[in-house]
Amino acid sequence: MAVLAAAACHAGWNALLKLNVAPVVATVLVAVAAGLLVLPLLPITPLPAAAAWPYIVASAIIHVAYFVALAEAYRWGDLSQVYPIARGTAPLLTAALASLWLNEALGSNGWAGVIVLAAGILLLTVKGARKLAPFDHRAVAFALATSLTITAYTLVDGIGARLAGSALAYTVWLFIGDGITMAIYGALRVGPSLLKDFRAHWRIATAGAALSTAAYAIAIWAMTVAPIALVAALRETSVLFAALFGTVLLREPVLPVRLVAALLVMAGALLLRFR
Repeated sequence: MAVLAAAACHAGWNALLKLNVAPVVATVLVAVAAGLLVLPLLPITPLPAAAAWPYIVASAIIHVAYFVALAEAYRWGDLSQVYPIARGTAPLLTAALASLWLNEALGSNGWAGVIVLAAGILLLTVKGARKLAPFDHRAVAFALATSLTITAYTLVDGIGARLAGSALAYTVWLFIGDGITMAIYGALRVGPSLLKDFRAHWRIATAGAALSTAAYAIAIWAMTVAPIALVAALRETSVLFAALFGTVLLREPVLPVRLVAALLVMAGALLLRFR
């Protein structure tokens, strides 16, 4: 139930990236705001164990690539198309690598989930980013790049949180690291106008940061008490929330093929969860 709640939060902050703000600016603002939101927790949070720090640094760097790829994906594609592709492919890679690297083997249900997930992802390529529009390969390329970064940071954070001795400590320092690296990236990419953007859109940035922090804090905690592959898979039920938000909030076209594809991705994720 906690991970399902996190999935809803995650889809929610991704939906905010498509509201009135350029995706590149929005991702920077959300990451920086998330880093600021966790600062009050520092006095009551222990330092992570020394073994976890390389993972925190690595994850902060990977998250820059994640935010960049995600912003570009939303620049060219709809939430209800990009989100399922990015989130749907990540469990395939995560499960495979976790099986090889961490000996978290998949059973028959797990491999069935892989097949169903793949079917849902392939179905998403049938229809374009807009109704009656040709399929935008740039959106798909960046969505797939996003899935690679999701796989990387999921494995890094799953291991790092277990080594940290405290899921909260790892989460707090990870978001601080993310905020610092994304602030540097934003200053280089956006320039001085970033401060003006923050003043104009701080409400959206703060809301997105709160949802993002809650979503990933729950996931990090879950990965310390359950197999990483299972948590990663169950998180991807968020594709249904993304499809709902894309249709209701963003007025994206209601395409039956997208709904079927989202259901297949969710079914595959659940099969992985109950492998």
